[in-house]
Amino acid sequence: MQIRPGKLFGVLTAALIATTLHAQPYPNKTVRMIMPFPPGGPTDIVGRLVAAKLSEQIGQPVVADSRPGASGNVGLEIAAKSAPDGYTIVLSSPVIALSPLLYGKLNYDPWKDLAPIALVGAVRNVFVIHPSVPAKTLKEFIRIARSNPGKLNYGSGGIGTTTHLAPELLKSLEKLNIVHVPYKGSGLALIGLASGQVDMEVLAVPAALSQIQSGRVRALAVLSPARQKDLPNVPTAREQGFENFDISVWYGILAPTGTPRDIITRLNTELVKAVSAPDMQPRLAQAGVEPLTSTPDEFGKFIQSEAARFDKVIKEAGIKGE
Repeated sequence: MQIRPGKLFGVLTAALIATTLHAQPYPNKTVRMIMPFPPGGPTDIVGRLVAAKLSEQIGQPVVADSRPGASGNVGLEIAAKSAPDGYTIVLSSPVIALSPLLYGKLNYDPWKDLAPIALVGAVRNVFVIHPSVPAKTLKEFIRIARSNPGKLNYGSGGIGTTTHLAPELLKSLEKLNIVHVPYKGSGLALIGLASGQVDMEVLAVPAALSQIQSGRVRALAVLSPARQKDLPNVPTAREQGFENFDISVWYGILAPTGTPRDIITRLNTELVKAVSAPDMQPRLAQAGVEPLTSTPDEFGKFIQSEAARFDKVIKEAGIKGE
């Protein structure tokens, strides 16, 4: 078979273009950042802020692709099954550490199919009670709960959420009997607390702030390494003697396992630069997010440590994901 000169030129040109693209340093095309939760929520807001800054730095579009469903597992599965070439990344919350503990079967392995790149931020939680509960400190609340087994209750945003697991962790650590009252969302749970339907709750500082300031609920402790600037007079759980009661909703970026190490390193460098940028600080703060950074290995170990500390809690309480 003979190839006409014009056609041969076209074939050679296409091959040359393909070779040139392959030879270009990463990244040389659009990067997709999968967002596993519905638009408008904290995870989505964090992801879009980071995606925009990352795009600005690398000189290529970073497109936020919303893929909600199954408590974040739909988006994580899509990412896990994508090509490991650095052009698909995913933003995860603690779901990547907790899903294997909450669900009997997943269509992907969160710990084997996704490679950690970097932590990027966290929303800190606060422990709040209804004013009718006569406690001014976390220790006082625990003393009241211990002397009244089964009489106090707590609200949560749903089974397997941080608002559910945080009180269960306290129950496990302090051997308490406090009844769980699940709501369809942490906002409804907060309304339940403010109206006296439940006695206590753990939820994000930004969500609780107005109710705390109005006196409808009382803050006993922030569950973070340091005090929060919006609640400067509320001590941390650590300050009150509870070393293992730090619980945050954290966010990190991962890629499909098999993504080349040099690309993981490049993305880590860019993400650390992005969340540390001076112009990102007020944007993240407005969303109630504290910027965090890490190496890929540090993020991987952090995921494992989060899974390890909640494994016992989930088993003891018999919690199953919905």
